[in-house]
Amino acid sequence: MTETTGERRTGGCLCGAVRYETAWPPLLTGVCHCRHCQKQAGTAFSVLVAVPFAALERSGELTVYEDGSESGNPVMRKFCGTCGSPVFSETPSGMAQGMIFIKAGTLDNPDELEPTVHFWTNSKQNWVTLPQGATLLEKQ
Repeated sequence: MTETTGERRTGGCLCGAVRYETAWPPLLTGVCHCRHCQKQAGTAFSVLVAVPFAALERSGELTVYEDGSESGNPVMRKFCGTCGSPVFSETPSGMAQGMIFIKAGTLDNPDELEPTVHFWTNSKQNWVTLPQGATLLEKQ
């Protein structure tokens, strides 16, 4: 995992009601291809950025949906109740390691991200090509 450098990044939901600031660089940048992330994101996959939970500062009210997930472990999907933008996901294993997952598209500047891990590749869309050199996990 990556050590943070003291740098910070900001982001938020589509309408601006939820904002956050976090330590940077992320601990992990990955792509989840599970069917639950596909349904929640409304697209083929979800790009996630793992950051230290303790280093995340946020403002605004989030709505929480507890998802059973494909693994059977709960995923707390946190989104803006006003515009519906998915912003964060929490899992028991992630929280046990002190991290929370930010939906990468909510970063104010997501351009520097380069996912290195792909999760749940066994349920990826057939038209999605996985990059060479990335860590590929059939499940999580």
